[in-house]
Amino acid sequence: MRKPTDSMIDHHSALIYVMVLVSACDGDMTDLELEAIGENVRHLPIFKDYSGDQVMAATRECTAMLSDSDGLDTVLTIIEQALPSKLRETAYAVACDIAAADPKASQEELRMLELIRHRLGVDRLCAAAIERGARARHMRL
Repeated sequence: MRKPTDSMIDHHSALIYVMVLVSACDGDMTDLELEAIGENVRHLPIFKDYSGDQVMAATRECTAMLSDSDGLDTVLTIIEQALPSKLRETAYAVACDIAAADPKASQEELRMLELIRHRLGVDRLCAAAIERGARARHMRL
């Protein structure tokens, strides 16, 4: 099991971990959420040099760590250490995309977004703009 002091993951895996945190926090990784993770990996510029085959490995690694008693803190620490400051708003944006993938965000997802925002130091005003953008992109009639 990877510990925060072990070799760090790369920024791609850190972004996958962020999306997995939001998807898994309510105990149910829905098809819509998994689809949103795949869409982000396929279409976002930050993932252009990332193999989609690595998504499942990163997802399994993250969920395995989450099963430990201190797993959430461990994963958040790993993410925080792996992400350069210029990708922290990107990480919050992909987290919001996963929360918005389902028609209604659960309280657990909203709390997870708050934890991620605080841990990554995303300013509240920037976070509000990112949240509104995610809501607009994922709007349904």
